[in-house]
Amino acid sequence: MENIIDFKENTQVTTQMLVINVNKGMTNVGKPYMTITFQDSTGQIDGKKWDYTEIDAENFQVGSVVEVKVEVIKYRDALQLKVLDGKKLSNEEMDVAKLVPSAPVPKEELLEKLNSYLASIKNEAVSKVVSYLIDKHYKQYIEWPAAVRNHHNFVSGLMYHSLCMADVAEGVCKIYPSINRDVVIGTCLIHDLGKVIELSGPVATKFTLEGKLLGHISIGQAEVREACKVVGVEGEMAVILEHMILSHHTKPEYGSPVMPLTREALVMAMVDDLDAKMNILDKAYATVVPGEFTTRQMTMDDRYFYKPLYTEDK
Repeated sequence: MENIIDFKENTQVTTQMLVINVNKGMTNVGKPYMTITFQDSTGQIDGKKWDYTEIDAENFQVGSVVEVKVEVIKYRDALQLKVLDGKKLSNEEMDVAKLVPSAPVPKEELLEKLNSYLASIKNEAVSKVVSYLIDKHYKQYIEWPAAVRNHHNFVSGLMYHSLCMADVAEGVCKIYPSINRDVVIGTCLIHDLGKVIELSGPVATKFTLEGKLLGHISIGQAEVREACKVVGVEGEMAVILEHMILSHHTKPEYGSPVMPLTREALVMAMVDDLDAKMNILDKAYATVVPGEFTTRQMTMDDRYFYKPLYTEDK
């Protein structure tokens, strides 16, 4: 069975994929169609099922694993699928390892790094809050993705994203020793902790009711406030830790109710933005050959990014 990353234009493929989104519509002449987003361990791709039937609607539901026959076409400079046929698979028939992408680093290595960072936090208040929250949500923290679609949307994506941020922040703190390293590293580890409640999990990820109505930033701030009360952290540090969570998307239009107003909050927000955008570009470049442009990246001002020829050397 071929993977999405190996699909080529003007070919027919029969393979297993996970349905992660479905939208139904009508053509100009009144015929029904479905727009289906498929996923496997190598990526995601959109497809169209024209003149769908009730059986098709039953087979292609969000969360279903399907064996599907498709024609690979190009539409608006991106590969897309024309769905010819498909059937829902039972648990015994599906190959789960093929369907869900995972972090590019083995989980054992990520856990070792996480424990190392936790042990390195010398500030007692920060250490208590961060350790309490990660222990409280440990299973979800080490397995959940960091997003539904845009960045780090794979198994252990939340932990991987948080640790990548900590790695970058560690270097920044060494260059600028006036930064409180423990505050930055600690909040890098828990900045997106609200996503364990905002998102449904690593398979067919979607927003929960709390996720839609509250969002991970306000959920995370509430979790930090509760943690401070439980472990006995009060005063300025409790406020600072909440501020770090609330401001990490930088601006109100990006979801933060307040802008970063400490040096540490600014560093953490910038590192978060950098790591998210690098992961988005990694995904975009993966489907582009050197010398060509990516598709339009809506999360980065609708820009097309060029993949230089020198990337062939890597």
